[in-house]
Amino acid sequence: MSSFVRPKVFASRCLGFEPCRWNGVAIPDPFVALLAPYVDFVTACPEKDIGLGVPRDPIRITIGEEAPRLRQLNTEKDVTAEMEAFCKNYVDGLSEVDGFILKDRSPSCGVKDVKVYKNLEKGAPIRKGNGFFGGAVCERFPNAALETEGRLNNFTIREHFLAKIFTLARFREARAQGTVRSLVQFHSENKFLLMAYNQKEMKAMGRITANTESAKPASLFEEYEQHLLVALKNPATFKSNINVLMHAFGFFSDQLTNREKRFFLNSLEEYRREQAPLSVPLNLIESYIERFDCEYLEQQTFFQPFPKQLTTISDSGKGRTLT
Repeated sequence: MSSFVRPKVFASRCLGFEPCRWNGVAIPDPFVALLAPYVDFVTACPEKDIGLGVPRDPIRITIGEEAPRLRQLNTEKDVTAEMEAFCKNYVDGLSEVDGFILKDRSPSCGVKDVKVYKNLEKGAPIRKGNGFFGGAVCERFPNAALETEGRLNNFTIREHFLAKIFTLARFREARAQGTVRSLVQFHSENKFLLMAYNQKEMKAMGRITANTESAKPASLFEEYEQHLLVALKNPATFKSNINVLMHAFGFFSDQLTNREKRFFLNSLEEYRREQAPLSVPLNLIESYIERFDCEYLEQQTFFQPFPKQLTTISDSGKGRTLT
């Protein structure tokens, strides 16, 4: 793939865009900065946007009689209603967003790891959960490419996030064209990628693109998207990656020498044993694609789901364990 559609990504505004944290600073994030030339960012700071100002008294999630409350520490001001109204209006107004990068541990933007306290007094948190805005995003976009900047330090999570936002951006472009042909082309170019992620859903999407009942394009895209989001929910496993690589290897097995075949299969075994990264057998297949001018595989996004500039040299040997 020589060109990429620009994904639309929401990011918490404090992640290098504006000094809007409670203490009046920004937190530049290396990954967000790396991503900036390749995506179109949309940003918000829920706390500033509901009028709390910068700098401001920190807020805390506390237990309420019926539901969690959002309150300022020193003033004890309750801003729950304002935040809930902002979240509903803003999140409902978001459209065509391919992914989210949210500030971790933030009472507004955080996801899963936000501290919840019994009250405003000093003491340890009683549990962790979603921030108000982060929770609203999760509820509205349950299958979205959504991560906090902290989790994106993990190589596997980051690779999955990138593959997902660029795949969804390509699908958005195909849907904008609004033809059965554009859907068929999308499925064809992403077939190996979808095979790696979820073969069951890939086959279901193949049946949709066959369009045996001559459905209208709009309904086809709607049905296809439901399966696509399920397919991309979790990262591809190493076993499914091996399956796809073997499938691609079959395109060249009659053209390679026995020594070359053994070399590739050995590299695949090293990947299986976690003695080599995916990039080793992947690069071998890419060299075969170039050497034998295989146009079909050249169009497969599996081999380059996102710009290579987004993978740094320090990533090349990372493992596949999620944290």
